Amino acid sequence: MESTPQTWSDADVYLADTLVGHDDALEAALAAQRAAGLPEIEVAPVGGKLLHLLARISGARRVLEIGTLGGYSTIWLARAVGPEGRVVTVEAEAANAAVARASIDAAGVGEQVDIRIGRGADVMPTLVGGFDLVFIDADKESNTIYLDWAAKLGHPGTVIVLDNIGREGEIVRADSTDPKVIGTRDGLRMLGTDPRFDATALQTVGIKGWDGVAIALVV
Repeated sequence: MESTPQTWSDADVYLADTLVGHDDALEAALAAQRAAGLPEIEVAPVGGKLLHLLARISGARRVLEIGTLGGYSTIWLARAVGPEGRVVTVEAEAANAAVARASIDAAGVGEQVDIRIGRGADVMPTLVGGFDLVFIDADKESNTIYLDWAAKLGHPGTVIVLDNIGREGEIVRADSTDPKVIGTRDGLRMLGTDPRFDATALQTVGIKGWDGVAIALVV
């Protein structure tokens, strides 16, 4: 089998069909996002399931998400924390937040989700700490700001997930002038050198192309 973007996508679909299956609420959330014209940058189904399992494995009850978009990953996380848990999700665009709120409520997890509207760098300093898992999936230029606040708002044992670290392999280019690549490299460097974190990262290929995710523990 030749390794191409199409075969990556086909394999991703196979894995999602086999391990995730179909879910009316999640598929409705994606349909609402598409209908509203939001960008198709949400996590893949297997990525949503990964977030869900990480939250359950870590026993997370308080989750912070930076970058709500249409609420797809938020629903995965809210299901993981359970009825007694809480997800605080931060979205810069009010129109996106409105789409997300409708989908989250329709999925039956509205009582567990608090949507804060504003830029993550502005909202995070206003939050009360104690988060057990932090998912960062927002503007890459602010990754170091988000990671710093994730450590401050977490505790020893908090899981941090930093999305979109692959950048089609551009992360190896020290001379890149792309702000997203620069922000990603800065975030990875911070995870590797800041003593508050113990981290690793995985490249991924699939329906989202060549990308990856970093996973860290606050120590």
